[in-house]
Amino acid sequence: MRGPYGGAGMSPGSRPLDATGHTPGLEYPEAAKRLKVEESWLRRHIKKLPHSKKGRVVTFSDADLRRIDEVIFHHEPTTGPLAAVPAPAAGCGSHPMNYLRPLPSRGRALENAS
Repeated sequence: MRGPYGGAGMSPGSRPLDATGHTPGLEYPEAAKRLKVEESWLRRHIKKLPHSKKGRVVTFSDADLRRIDEVIFHHEPTTGPLAAVPAPAAGCGSHPMNYLRPLPSRGRALENAS
């Protein structure tokens, strides 16, 4: 019996193999659907995202989609040694450059110079 994806016994999550035995890459609409993002977001950020290109056709492999997913849904750890450390309170004397203050605005500095 042939399944809905063309092959016998293929699961809904898998894709058919091409002539070389590899799964073909997903184009923008399918990749956006899998990542649950807008297709326009993928197009705007394509230079920063892992992808393959043959001529003008852009495709995304399963590995590319996993890496993109890690970038989109990256969360900083809240516990453990890599958890973000809260910034010290203002005025706290523990920082070695705590005595530094911002310079006056340029307008007042020019008025005082004349």
